[in-house]
Amino acid sequence: MWKRKKKQQHKNKEQSLEVRDLSIHEVRKAVHAYADDKPSEVPLSVLIKEDLTLDYELLSPYLHAIPEKNYYMSRETYELFEEEDRGLAHEIDLVQRAVDHYMKETKELPVIDHDPFKRINYYKLEKLGLLPDRPNRDYYMTREEFMVTYQKPD
Repeated sequence: MWKRKKKQQHKNKEQSLEVRDLSIHEVRKAVHAYADDKPSEVPLSVLIKEDLTLDYELLSPYLHAIPEKNYYMSRETYELFEEEDRGLAHEIDLVQRAVDHYMKETKELPVIDHDPFKRINYYKLEKLGLLPDRPNRDYYMTREEFMVTYQKPD
């Protein structure tokens, strides 16, 4: 009995929010505000649905609307992507997981030897069966916490 009422309240609240054209910067700002306000034991990944879209119900106190277009967030790097880059969000998660497993198994970075940009060596990942398909773009290791990025370092 209580669950129905609670679900109905959430549904009414969600229906009362207007759909607006929100920029990626507005959504990113709302995600940061949510991250600042959430309890420390709650991971930021609760915002990310299975298909990597954001849970706008959780973000509604910060957005005060529902975005017209979908935004996607990487579960591994927490980067936010627009609709046209949805595949990039999935791919970066795949590469980051492969890199994490490689480092756990070998205790070394899977980068191309002597590459000043620390480009990911797909051959090293494939050799251990960690990467099912080779991405069409280059990925790089960042300087912080062994994170993967698609942006070439300066």
